[in-house]
Amino acid sequence: MIELKTPAEIERMHVAGRFVAEVLTEVGRLADVGVNLLDLEHHVRGMIKRRGAESCYWDYAPSFGKGPFRNVICLSVNDAVLHGLPHDYTLRDGDVLSADLAVSVDGWVADSARTVVVGTAAEEDMRIIRATEEALEAAIEMARPGNRLGDISAAIWSVARDYGYPVNSEFGGHGLGRTMHEEPHVSNKGRAGRGLTLRPGLTLALEPWFAGTTDRIVYDADGWTIRSADGSRTAHSEHTVAITGDAPLVLTRRESEHPARLR
Repeated sequence: MIELKTPAEIERMHVAGRFVAEVLTEVGRLADVGVNLLDLEHHVRGMIKRRGAESCYWDYAPSFGKGPFRNVICLSVNDAVLHGLPHDYTLRDGDVLSADLAVSVDGWVADSARTVVVGTAAEEDMRIIRATEEALEAAIEMARPGNRLGDISAAIWSVARDYGYPVNSEFGGHGLGRTMHEEPHVSNKGRAGRGLTLRPGLTLALEPWFAGTTDRIVYDADGWTIRSADGSRTAHSEHTVAITGDAPLVLTRRESEHPARLR
C-alpha cells in the first residue's frame, strides 16, 4: 500500500531530513586518514541521542541480512557499497567511503547517503562518485507529478550508460515515511513511461549506486556488507525526495551541497 503524505507530514519528514543532512555533513568532515570506522559510528550515535532521534538501522532484520543490524550508520569502504557494517578499520589515504543514514524524528523518517574520498583522490574514484551524483540529480528532476516511476529509473540508467558503468537492479530506492522502507521499490534500471504514475504526496528515497566494472555483488561473512563481485571501486548517492504539485522537494539536501550538473 502506498501512502501519500500531506504537506504537513512532508514538513515533518523535512525536519528529519535536515538532521540526516547535518549528520552526513559531519561524517564527511571527520572522515580522514587515521580515523577508525567505529569512531565514526560512535560519534553518530552521540548525535542521534542528543537530538532525541531514533536510528532506523538498529535492530533492523530484513530477510537478506544476517541477524539484526546493531549499528546506526552504514559505512562502506572501497569495493563495499551497501549496508557496510562498521568495524575496526582505520581509514587510509585514497579510501572511498560511502555513508548511509536513516533516522526517525518524532515518528517520521528520512534517508540519505553520500560518498567521499579520504585524503588523496584518484580521478577514477571521483568519476564514479560524480556519476552517482549526476544520476541522483537526473532522477530527482523526473520526480514530478504525472511522470512514471520508470522515468526515474530510466534517468539513473541513462547516466550510468553514458559513463559506462553497469547497473545492478537487486537493490535500489524505495518509498518511506512512517517507516524506512515502504512501497514502491524504485529500480536503478528501467524504461521511461512505465510503472506507477507519480502523484503529489509520494515520498521516495532515490539512491543510485554503481560499481566500476560489474553489476554483480557479493556479501561479506558479516552477512551485511555488500561489495562489487570483482573488487572494483563503488559509489552511492541518495536523497529523500517529496513529489509536490510543482518541483520536487529534496528533504535531505546538505547546506554545502551543490547539485551536480548534468553532462
